[in-house]
Amino acid sequence: MKFSSRINSFKSRPELFTDKEKLDTCDLIDRMALVDGLTHIELNYPEHFVGQDVDTIKARIAARGLQVGGIALRYQKHFNEGEFSNPDAAIREKAVQTTLEAVQVCKALGGSTVTLWFANDGYDYPFQQDYFRAYQHVVDALQRITREHPDMTFSFEYKPYEPRTFSLIGDVSSTLMLIDDVGEPNLGITLDFCHMIMKKENPAYSLFLSAKRNKLVGFHLNDGYGHFDDGLMLGSVHLMQTLEYIYYAKKVKFDGLVYFDTFPSREDPVKECAQNIRMYKTLAGFIDQLTIEEIESIIRSQDALKVQNMLLSLISGRAE
Repeated sequence: MKFSSRINSFKSRPELFTDKEKLDTCDLIDRMALVDGLTHIELNYPEHFVGQDVDTIKARIAARGLQVGGIALRYQKHFNEGEFSNPDAAIREKAVQTTLEAVQVCKALGGSTVTLWFANDGYDYPFQQDYFRAYQHVVDALQRITREHPDMTFSFEYKPYEPRTFSLIGDVSSTLMLIDDVGEPNLGITLDFCHMIMKKENPAYSLFLSAKRNKLVGFHLNDGYGHFDDGLMLGSVHLMQTLEYIYYAKKVKFDGLVYFDTFPSREDPVKECAQNIRMYKTLAGFIDQLTIEEIESIIRSQDALKVQNMLLSLISGRAE
């Protein structure tokens, strides 16, 4: 299996790793390489490349035995009123050019996916946003970018809110509609578990919808209580929904990158990431032990008691 993690997670607790007060990108790569089972790395653009040399970063990743999964966009400074939906055409163009730069960096590092999250494409008040205009600007920008680089996979990561009160594209259905309206085969969807919980979606069902449209590109796995993007460890709150999510990932034969998007501000980030990998493997192994066929029979029964017995067998450490 292919596992990656949020590089900024490894900024926490620097005293456990080095005497430096601030870790640079190569320091973070060194730290990620300490995680047992981690195979890939994804970096943010431009954040992790400011004052850093791309070739140096590439060499460090290779030296640590890791591979690049892709690049995630972080639109900073000028985009408070929106990225692709910004009312200022010059700022919209800046967002497009930043994205195109990220594609080139991704290719240089050997990555295959550019993940798009638009923090500020949204609104806070009624009558603050022209939905017709804003939505069309996003469609136009995505068509331009995906058509310019048909050899690169682009993946849209939706989030219902934060930092805006409402995101313009904030759930699985509007994301799939956006992908359909863009109409390019190299645009898909990245599902973030905590974002789905915030939206009160059932993550496994969102996975099913995305896979049914053949648009499932990646996972961002974590957990939370549903109010904010908590970024807690996998399975720490929604254990059964996490199990169901992994079951459906197996059901649709997902073979992409499993990425942990967690915020270990107080935990040792190396141990926290290793724990996420162990949790995923344990839940996946439980499904294999019980078998897809047996779980299918439980689903067909629609018997909540059988589901609860499956939970009991999970926590007791034996399939019954």
